[in-house]
Amino acid sequence: MIDYKLLEALATVVEYGGFERAGDTLGLTQSAVSQRIRTLEIRLGQPVLVRSPTLAPTPAGRRLLNHVQQVQLLERDLARTLPALTERASRLRIALNADSLATWWAEVIGNVCRDDELLLDLVIEDQDIGLRRMREGDVAACLCSSPQPLAGARCVALGTMHYLPLATPDYVHRYFPEGINPQSLKQAPAIVFGPDDLLQRRFLSQCGYSGAFRHHLCPSSEGFVKLACAGLGYGMIPEIQATRELKSGELVSLATGQSLEVPLYWHFWRHSGEALERLTQALTNNRLLEKSPHTQVRP
Repeated sequence: MIDYKLLEALATVVEYGGFERAGDTLGLTQSAVSQRIRTLEIRLGQPVLVRSPTLAPTPAGRRLLNHVQQVQLLERDLARTLPALTERASRLRIALNADSLATWWAEVIGNVCRDDELLLDLVIEDQDIGLRRMREGDVAACLCSSPQPLAGARCVALGTMHYLPLATPDYVHRYFPEGINPQSLKQAPAIVFGPDDLLQRRFLSQCGYSGAFRHHLCPSSEGFVKLACAGLGYGMIPEIQATRELKSGELVSLATGQSLEVPLYWHFWRHSGEALERLTQALTNNRLLEKSPHTQVRP
């Protein structure tokens, strides 16, 4: 059986980024916390922490962190029926894409997190690769574009985000005076969120272009829109994020009628407690994403 005092020490060290701060939080000395981690590693026969160059959990450590997070959520449910137990706020580690966080996410989950006193630990990942974090045991749930559930997890289709290729009118006039063609797509600076961002490639493929292109890297959804409004480039921006700019004419589409649809799916481990179920219900009932006729829960 797992000694949960050892798991608590691991979770606290990772959360606070060091043994000394973890000891202050747990009311232990730094050496006592270090001893608990060593005991855990001896019992497992493998390390749970990488100590240099920066402190981070190993793959085994991430799986243990995911486990202890689920246990804490279940203990919350038990504490509500057995008042003698002390209920404490739970921290839920979730991977989601930056565009959802910048647009609809907070409005949809706000009430549930307040009512259940849930603390969020949000990990920003591109929607095409977020599920990898959950597969590695790093997060308890994730929002991504993959409809394939993991073993032991559930998958709920939430809806679709529409992305448009947007830029300022002056930018379009300068780089696309004759419309979209291979030469203009090669020369016009684009804005890309990061190396894992596949939306730009998908748009270029939709236009029949597969070559190299100039681009800025901007790992910020808000900064992404600001760069586009400053005329530095064009980028794939969620329609719901650029409503004001589209209405005012500050931003226009390079290709009227063309868009990319990105379906979003909510993945979460089974048997993680009522709080996660209520969060899932709030996400399923949201009205900020366009619903697909095929929206369903996958077992």
